[in-house]
Amino acid sequence: MLKTLTRLLRHAWLDPSDARRKITPAAAEQLRRRVAASELRHGGQVRICIEAGLPASTLWRQWRRRLPMTHIVRERALMMFARLGVWDTEHNNGVLIYLLLAERAIELVADRGIAARVAPGVWDAAVARLGQALHEGRFEDGLTQALEVVSALLIEHFPREDADNTAPGNELPDEPVFL
Repeated sequence: MLKTLTRLLRHAWLDPSDARRKITPAAAEQLRRRVAASELRHGGQVRICIEAGLPASTLWRQWRRRLPMTHIVRERALMMFARLGVWDTEHNNGVLIYLLLAERAIELVADRGIAARVAPGVWDAAVARLGQALHEGRFEDGLTQALEVVSALLIEHFPREDADNTAPGNELPDEPVFL
């Protein structure tokens, strides 16, 4: 019970200003540039979402269902995937990189176009590898590594082919979202 209370307080204590302190404006701009540069090399779309802590209503609802925190984080990432419109790209190849600071957890959510081409184990292995940087508090490094992994997969499966003008434009904003 004490662990649950501590977790609830950690989420309640953190807010978007905490996320902006962990990912400085300079780091956010660097991430934006990296997303833009990445999207010049493939036909996919990438969004980065950094959330300080989960809303109390979300935690309470999930806690009552006795779900493990990994499941709660995944559900929240899926919710943000929908809310940010990452699912709504022309070729269904958007990917959300979601970071929850209160849990030092990262999730990669891939739309059906890229998910059909990349085995779920590849995404899971990438998340496991990226977790080390986050647990050490190296948030920008973890997000950069996640972007590199996602970019490599999108380049492999959706290489940019501007010669035939079939590649869609920049469908989603490149700057990270802070919640």
